Amino acid sequence: MEDKILLAHGSGSKLSHDLVEKILAPPIDNPILARMDDSAVFDLAGRLAYTTDSYVVNPIFFPGGDIGRLAICGTVNDLSMSGAQPLYLSLALIIEEGLEIADLRRIVESIRDTAEEAGVQIITGDTKVVNHGKADRLFINTSGIGVIGEGVDISGSNARPGDRIILSGGIGEHGMAVMSRREGLEFKLPVASDCAPLNKLVAGMLAASSNIHSLRDPTRGGLASTLNEFARQSGVGINIEEDKIRVHDGVRGACELLGLDPLYIANEGKLVACVTPADADRVLAAMKKNQYAAQAAVIGEVTAEHPGRVVMKTGIGSSRIVDMPTGEILPRIC
Repeated sequence: MEDKILLAHGSGSKLSHDLVEKILAPPIDNPILARMDDSAVFDLAGRLAYTTDSYVVNPIFFPGGDIGRLAICGTVNDLSMSGAQPLYLSLALIIEEGLEIADLRRIVESIRDTAEEAGVQIITGDTKVVNHGKADRLFINTSGIGVIGEGVDISGSNARPGDRIILSGGIGEHGMAVMSRREGLEFKLPVASDCAPLNKLVAGMLAASSNIHSLRDPTRGGLASTLNEFARQSGVGINIEEDKIRVHDGVRGACELLGLDPLYIANEGKLVACVTPADADRVLAAMKKNQYAAQAAVIGEVTAEHPGRVVMKTGIGSSRIVDMPTGEILPRIC
């Protein structure tokens, strides 16, 4: 094969078949995918969750991950935030002419490794090639389907006054990692993306308690957007404490240098949960057993006061409103 993608790789010709058979399919091979039919056929029963997302991150490789790992984690996590067990994913690649085959192979291998870590299968997909200059190296679309267990009812509209708000770890790492690579910035303390599949973390939380009311991974718009979404969807107020929100020293330093607030910076391996107070300690203990939530902490609580608003007690004892961001702070971070 050529060492770069050609338009002919997307033409349905022998090059197209070679691309699929030699580069794309082998790393993610499984019996359902191997049939290579126009649709995947499989058995499922019970309540289902379904999601789809597209990934246009720039650059496609960044500290702590790449567009392939990001795509799998993002879709797995979206399913998990509904309390679903992710099972099957689709994978569609839009490749720009000129992309190095070595880079494509590296990304597909990352996809394979991340899917294996999450315990999901990629069972169908598609590949398109566009002219040079008509995309930005590689775009990925993924869809996913999962099964929701009996008695699980998780939604951003289910937060209740008294619920404890649990954050699984430090914030802002993904957004700052992508920006540092994109802009060629070097910080004294390096920052790596937190990109990670959270389905096993959520499974452990649900095993500890059936009283998890709301879950969300704070991606674009960061923690601030997620908490505001909970407040508005549930018609409640939210109180948080600045001192309880962990921010990696590298992220804090980078944000101070660039005039950014970590509360609004994207994450790809963190979650926020609203949990009934009686079960909060048990859920927190279960979370800390998972490698991706060792630094989980209760950062606040849901209140009946100031519905629709998020209020933060600052480190100096004052309070300020944490509003929804008015625009995109860091574009193309997912």
